[in-house]
Amino acid sequence: MNNEIRSSQVRLISDSGEQLGILSLQEALKHARSKELDLVEVAPEAVPPVCKLMDFGKHLYQIKKRIKESKKKQHVIHVKEVVFRPQIDDHDFNVKKKRTIKFLEEGNRVKITIRFRGREMRRQELGQKVIDRLLSEVADYGVVEGDPVFSERNINVVLTPKRKD
Repeated sequence: MNNEIRSSQVRLISDSGEQLGILSLQEALKHARSKELDLVEVAPEAVPPVCKLMDFGKHLYQIKKRIKESKKKQHVIHVKEVVFRPQIDDHDFNVKKKRTIKFLEEGNRVKITIRFRGREMRRQELGQKVIDRLLSEVADYGVVEGDPVFSERNINVVLTPKRKD
């Protein structure tokens, strides 16, 4: 940009997009100063390098604005976690099932965790039954992403929302 350009000659393009020809760097800088614009090197690998007259601050602002607009349109998928116990009561199970369905309807992934404590480790089949029951009841809203994973004192399953076709 401006005095940082190292080439002796440049191909100059005006701010409106028309080509002004091949000029020396000093002449190109004079053009830029007379129009109160910056001389920006657009294609440094070309022979001679291509430079354009533009308001560089405005150019950076528009780039930031485009990036911000594209971020607004993105939907970030979060992973929500719902923790169950192997000896869970029916009402508690239904409350957590409703929360799981709500998360899936919002488009989030849900990590289901069955947490074992103490002697419950001996009865891991109870945890598997809770997972099977939950998966059968939320099958209309989500799909299992892989097999249940047993780690330390937990069984984990990840659900992804079903696509809305």
